[in-house]
Amino acid sequence: MLGVDLGTRRIGLAISDVTGTLATPLTVLQRASKPSLDHQAIVATAHDEEAQQIVVGLPRSLSGSDGPAARSVRDEVAELRAMAGEHLPVELHDERFTTVTATRQLREAGRYRGRDSVDAAAAAVILQSYLDGPGRAGRNV
Repeated sequence: MLGVDLGTRRIGLAISDVTGTLATPLTVLQRASKPSLDHQAIVATAHDEEAQQIVVGLPRSLSGSDGPAARSVRDEVAELRAMAGEHLPVELHDERFTTVTATRQLREAGRYRGRDSVDAAAAAVILQSYLDGPGRAGRNV
């Protein structure tokens, strides 16, 4: 699976192992001039990494409601789904606190190297949360 953290300036990407057990930071994409170029890059990375699914973080508010950022991600995911096609499903997953968690983990490990390192690590936190989530046994990996 490919994990995606859609930011306004950068897109963090993470990948799971073949068993769908462990998520690892992969890379950070700088936002392109058009969202469609970003979506092409995400789908191309999914194909290059032989991912069978894309998991995108949904930045909900603390109350669990959708604010402007979540609505923007939902719009972008609709376009990403159209580009990915039916053979590469795109799922949304709650990403509350992932950037904070990723920053803390990187600092504790002595691996914090600025925002770029956090974006890929946040994508890994999103994907790992999805992999560890309820109903995991019934998902196609």
